[in-house]
Amino acid sequence: MKNKCFGTKALLTLTVFAALLCAPFPGQATSILGTADSFTVLAGSTVTNTGTTTIQGNVGVSPGSAVTGFPPGIVTPPGTIHTADAVAGQAQSDNTTAYNGLAGMPFNFNLTGQDLGGLTLTSGVYHFDTLAQLTGTLTLDAQGANNAFWVFQIGSTLTTASSSVVNFINPGSNNGSDAGLFWQVGSSATLGTSTAFEGNLLALTSITLTTGVTDPNGRFLAQNGAVTLDTDVLSNVCPLGNYGNGGPGLNGGLEFNNNGEVVPVPGAPSPVPEPGTMMLLSVGLLGLAVYGKRRKIHN
Repeated sequence: MKNKCFGTKALLTLTVFAALLCAPFPGQATSILGTADSFTVLAGSTVTNTGTTTIQGNVGVSPGSAVTGFPPGIVTPPGTIHTADAVAGQAQSDNTTAYNGLAGMPFNFNLTGQDLGGLTLTSGVYHFDTLAQLTGTLTLDAQGANNAFWVFQIGSTLTTASSSVVNFINPGSNNGSDAGLFWQVGSSATLGTSTAFEGNLLALTSITLTTGVTDPNGRFLAQNGAVTLDTDVLSNVCPLGNYGNGGPGLNGGLEFNNNGEVVPVPGAPSPVPEPGTMMLLSVGLLGLAVYGKRRKIHN
C-alpha cells in the first residue's frame, strides 16, 4: 500500500491540530543533522515570510538576527523561534557539518542533464555536476526496505516547476520512519508554486519557497543566505493519520563513521542501477550472446 504521508496533495489538509499530535519515533538513531534536526527552517541571514505559513518545528537564524512575518505565519508549539542565539548558532554548526559530509559521499549515479521528473529511483547517492530540475513527479522507491536513503548532490541550483511532486513509496516495516532523504545544494534552491516536496534541503546559500509549497517530512536549512516563505505548510515530523507514522522527518539511513564521514547505517539497502542502466546492461548482454552464437555458426 502506498504511504499516503509522502508526496500527495492530501498534505494540504495538514492543520495545527494534526501537527500537535506528532511525536518523534521511539528508538530513532541520532540524525546526521545534529541539533539542526529540531529546526524546520534555519537561515544564515534572514527568515522572511508572507501569508499564513504553518510550521511545526523550530525556526531560526544565525549569524543573522531577522525573522519577519510571524504572525501571520504560525510556529506550532513546542516549536519556537531562535534569533542569533546559542541554539541557532549550534544548529548552524551542525548543519555545516552535515552538508560537508553529504557533499563528500561517493556517488552511485550521475544524473547531470536529466530532469528528475518521471524518474523512479531506489536507495543511493545521486549526483548533478551543476543544476538539477524537477518537473512533474519524482518517485522514490524504498522497495520495502528499512533504512532506505537518497542523497542528491547538486553542484549549483535546485529548481522545481509548479505542482511538482516528490513521492515516497513502498516503505519498510517501520513505515518509512527510519528512511533518509537529503538534498545537498551547492548554491540556492527555489521550489515552484504548490510543489509537494519531501526531505531535508541543505543549501549553501539561500532557499525560496513560493506560494503553497508543502513538506510534511523534512527541513529547509540555509547556511549563508535567506529562507523565504509564502503561505507554505512545513513540518519536520510526518503527521499522524493518512498512514503517517509520526516519525522524525526522513532524517535516517545515514550516520557518521569514526573518520567523520557520512555513510549508510548498517542494514541499509545497497544501491542498484536505475532502470535505464539496467536496460542498457541487458541490451549489451543480449548483443554479446547473439554475436557469440553467430560466430559459432560461421565457424
